[in-house]
Amino acid sequence: MSTMSEVALPQIARERYERLEARTAKIGVIGLGYVGLPLSLLFSEAGFKVTGFDIDETKVTSLEAGRSYIFRIPAEEIQAAQKKGLRATTDFSRLSDMDAIIMCVPTPLTGHREPDLSYVENTSRAVAPWLQEGQLVVLESTTYPGTTEELMIPILEAGNKGGLKVQSKGDPKERGVFYVAFSPEREDPGNTTVARHNIPKVVGGHEEIATDLAATLYQGIFTHAVRVSSTQAAEMTKLLENIYRCVNIALVNELKVLSLRMGVDIWEVIDAASTKPFGFHPFYPGPGLGGHCIPIDPFYLSWKAKEYDFNTRFIELAGEVNEAMPAYVVQSVSKALNQHKKALNGSKVLMLGMAYKKDIDDLRESPSLTIIELLREEGAEVLYNDPYFPTVGRGRHYNLNMTCTPVENLDQYDCVLIVTDHSDYDYQDIVAKSKLVVDSRNATKGIKSPKIVRC
Repeated sequence: MSTMSEVALPQIARERYERLEARTAKIGVIGLGYVGLPLSLLFSEAGFKVTGFDIDETKVTSLEAGRSYIFRIPAEEIQAAQKKGLRATTDFSRLSDMDAIIMCVPTPLTGHREPDLSYVENTSRAVAPWLQEGQLVVLESTTYPGTTEELMIPILEAGNKGGLKVQSKGDPKERGVFYVAFSPEREDPGNTTVARHNIPKVVGGHEEIATDLAATLYQGIFTHAVRVSSTQAAEMTKLLENIYRCVNIALVNELKVLSLRMGVDIWEVIDAASTKPFGFHPFYPGPGLGGHCIPIDPFYLSWKAKEYDFNTRFIELAGEVNEAMPAYVVQSVSKALNQHKKALNGSKVLMLGMAYKKDIDDLRESPSLTIIELLREEGAEVLYNDPYFPTVGRGRHYNLNMTCTPVENLDQYDCVLIVTDHSDYDYQDIVAKSKLVVDSRNATKGIKSPKIVRC
């Protein structure tokens, strides 16, 4: 049960609230990717009638046929949701039937490392004509504080056909309004230790009624909703979560480089420090940051901070350290080959792992993409293997057109480079059959061999 605020709900909001609480509400989820699809399935499992919206006809066709395009979501889960009423469409006019509309669209960076909010803008314009009185619109996309208030709400107000306005703060109106909130996604692909519905959901409304409605919406599928005072506070919460991780990963990445020069095993050090029952949380080094959040979020806040004449030096330094890691990996490969009297130019390198972290099928901002490009620039012939990617074609910042190479005849490669430590790999066998293994993930922990170079 949700805890209502002291503000009395107007009748139009009361009707939506009662449907949300009874789980008879119709939920529209826009963006059926790594965030939107799992969210849709959670709502469907809880008994809500869910319609997923996407401009990608391939995704919609796959879902309507009961097929999944995300590895960790089996087709059986899609089919079970279909039996409970899950539908997918490209027809945004069907938004007018929804009680709540949730936007889960990408918020990448431009080539100049500035926020690219075109997906939020375009989606808001697509939603606006179909807005109905009393509907709740929630943005889940990670962004800088102020996006919901300064960007999304004006577009929704200007573009709707009925002259609706967002519910004003402190002055509840009975008619002619809709409700807006921000609730940051907290997806963690590959996490099998915390059930998705057990992750607390932060919600912040434009005003108290919107917060009430959003909390009621999400408490239908999550065990707990955490209310904050505003959309800006909710937006900043997401940035803090990911910047916290970014800064700490930068710290251990820098300590890794230093430790290797000093002949100290940084992973052993982290394991030892983790035994402290207070004041320490382990973070682990790697070849660089990946995923949609951690490599991007710090730049969103740094960009917004300039509006307030504030330089986020600490955050920017962490970003610089993490961005330098792919180049450090390539330098380590070059140094390891030199020790084997081989030049990187002309060497044949097999890279293991394309995903940004183990056991997932997600390429977004993966450091592997940068590492391939850097190796090629140095004249290396690069092939890859990843059980989650039969092919790697073209994305926002890469155009590789590569096909997965089997992990066979490893002695034909001058170097095998471990970039993603997937559980599928038999590292003992890989080391035994390779000439040289450069390990950027400590995947070969416990294996003793002069062939292994850890970086």
